[in-house]
Amino acid sequence: MTKLAIAIDLHRCIGCNTCSIACKMQNNVPDGMLWNRVITEGCDAIDGAVGEYPNLTRTYVPLACQHCENPACLKVCPTGATYKDEQGRVEIDYDRCIGCRMCMAACPFNARVFNWEDPQRDGDFNWGDARVPVRTRGVMEKCTLCKERTDEGDEPMCVRCCPADARIFGDLDDPDCELVKEIAATHAAPIAGDLTKSKVYYVR
Repeated sequence: MTKLAIAIDLHRCIGCNTCSIACKMQNNVPDGMLWNRVITEGCDAIDGAVGEYPNLTRTYVPLACQHCENPACLKVCPTGATYKDEQGRVEIDYDRCIGCRMCMAACPFNARVFNWEDPQRDGDFNWGDARVPVRTRGVMEKCTLCKERTDEGDEPMCVRCCPADARIFGDLDDPDCELVKEIAATHAAPIAGDLTKSKVYYVR
């Protein structure tokens, strides 16, 4: 059995958004949409800060689909378009998605985006990995944990491109992998605890 997961060290994240752009380019994400975004904890503004000068703090929190063990999105999908695969990833079958947006409403992490219009891309052409399916108007999109890459044993592009080495990818069922050792050493935990048993762990 395999349970692919990611650990993100918030002490190392510098809020550069490289993960967001790498994800966008790898997965041919349309203009105006992100699968992977970086928020500033406790703030309504990007790059905001908490506290009063000069005692300010800032914590960046990358946020995308959490690939939950107990996904709320899967339970509400009326067509079975949202499913969990053999690697533990939560995926979308675009051919079965009817655009009802029930999964979007159910997700506690606001981790899905919807194609309200025909997708537009700068330069008016598709980019990124040719193996990634092109989505159309009327379907949901979200992080796939770079399915096309991880199926072949590669890291997700957000992990590969992080300049601060804030991300670790691995298999939760492999006790010898770096991910499992990092979680044990740092007590990393899902952002919402056991709510959905997500497979993205945060080091705080």
